[in-house]
Amino acid sequence: MPTIKQLVATLAVLVLLASQAIAADPWVVYQGGNGPGKGKHVVLISGDEEYRSEEFLPQLGKILAKHHGFTCTVLFAVNPADGSIDPNNQNNIPGLAALKNADLMIISTRFRNLPDEQMRYIDGYVKARRPIIGIRTATHAFNIPPGKKYSKYSFDSRESDGGFGRRILGETWIDHHGRHGFESTRGVVAKGMERNPIVRGCNDIWGPTDVYAVRLPLPRDCKPLVLGQVLEGMKPTHKPVSGVKNNPLMPIAWTKTYKGAGGQTGRVFTTTMGSAQDFQSKGLRRLVVNAAYWCLGLEDKIPANANVDLVGEYHALPFGGGKFRKGVMPADHAMK
Repeated sequence: MPTIKQLVATLAVLVLLASQAIAADPWVVYQGGNGPGKGKHVVLISGDEEYRSEEFLPQLGKILAKHHGFTCTVLFAVNPADGSIDPNNQNNIPGLAALKNADLMIISTRFRNLPDEQMRYIDGYVKARRPIIGIRTATHAFNIPPGKKYSKYSFDSRESDGGFGRRILGETWIDHHGRHGFESTRGVVAKGMERNPIVRGCNDIWGPTDVYAVRLPLPRDCKPLVLGQVLEGMKPTHKPVSGVKNNPLMPIAWTKTYKGAGGQTGRVFTTTMGSAQDFQSKGLRRLVVNAAYWCLGLEDKIPANANVDLVGEYHALPFGGGKFRKGVMPADHAMK
């Protein structure tokens, strides 16, 4: 039997380890090396309950850093009590001050209601008209009640016609078009876009998430690049469904620009695909990596087949509300 003195010493060590874990930065940084992205800083913001952005954005950050030279900071929804990643916490994404010196924001949040002291960094970034990539639920990235300072960013905002999603990305939350959980998505390059540098090398885009509905046509400053073919099942070998779901095909990836009062223009790329399992598709990974180049004005440096090999282990969980890995700390996503 351990003595009381030994028990006290063990408890002290456990408390110290716990305090160190909580004190660690609640985000992760991947330093970029040589490559076209050298000197550019990308901030990737996760925070959704369903599609596992807390898994695929760290992997995307590693790919951009290791293969392309971008320095990447990945932010998470964090439980302030223990410092663990908690996508169910809709009110806390620490580290958004990193946007002050970001060259590109990649966001995949869902229905967040962040405090003003965090939202002010997103607001400042948008007002500066810097480039943005929105993934999947970024069309409904925020759910901020009327009366709050940044309620205009809410997905259902009346004062700004669909909030951040509609005004900045090109669309807000409308509905599922494919049958959620039963009909997967095949990405088809839109007619006339075959030579667009963003789709370069994107020969096989598929994911188990369903096609989102959008209002057709998209706003005039949107240019559809990839259309979503609804498949009969959850495998890439399944056939397209017949009928109106695929006539016409819904856009699932497009570019857009937005202008500031001073005349500056920000480039935007949006895709309504994007779960951890979707990112097992090399075609989708390459589409987003190419889009990062384009957003930063580096389209002339997009390779014929950009390197999007996975970095380290990547075990994507299926999408589903609340089905995230518990007890994971941001530091657990450090580059090995």
